[in-house]
Amino acid sequence: MDKKLELVLYTRPTCSDCSDAKAYLAEHGIPYEHKNVEEKPELEEEMKKISGAKIVPVFAFYKKGLFGKKLAHQFIGFERNRDEILGLVHGK
Repeated sequence: MDKKLELVLYTRPTCSDCSDAKAYLAEHGIPYEHKNVEEKPELEEEMKKISGAKIVPVFAFYKKGLFGKKLAHQFIGFERNRDEILGLVHGK
């Protein structure tokens, strides 16, 4: 993954698309911060501010800079956004 990007993944335990995404990231050793929105209501609110929806998984890519981090890209769903997500995580 681009060294200037950080990935935060919002999921629910019962979501099969979430499970597929986490399995892919783990299998390829891609670092990410995991946030289970079912555990804490405030995480779901955080996710809704990013994506505008309650649908998971949400991939939030943050660009790191001198003044902290800023949301650079966000995607809802793994399968339908697979090419764009993999392009970011593999630095393409």
